[in-house]
Amino acid sequence: VQLQAYGGGLVQDGGSLRLSCAASGSIFSINAMGWYRQAPGKQRELVAVVTNGGNTNYADSVKGRFTISRDNAKNTVYLQMNSLKPEDTAVYYCNARIWAQVSGTSRRLSDYWGQGTLVTVSS
Repeated sequence: VQLQAYGGGLVQDGGSLRLSCAASGSIFSINAMGWYRQAPGKQRELVAVVTNGGNTNYADSVKGRFTISRDNAKNTVYLQMNSLKPEDTAVYYCNARIWAQVSGTSRRLSDYWGQGTLVTVSS
């Protein structure tokens, strides 16, 4: 199972970006999917998470500006980021809790991480 993230880049203060993250491999089902970020010199923090039922949760710092969504048919999670601020600059990582098909009827639940995509917001 792999997660591949896309969509980072350089944007000006107040701009928008959309991140995507697709899961692939021997997937039986996906529970929660989410986005984390890590700024230079800081710990990784949760940005937003969406359950397989569509319930969402956001960090206070991004509420009202970011929207997380998922396409279960495509095993993909998105993060629409609007009104970006310089303090949003970080490497963004996608995460998913996935039941992987190991063999036959054997499955294993694990957390998987994407490779990270850099978002830079210039002032």
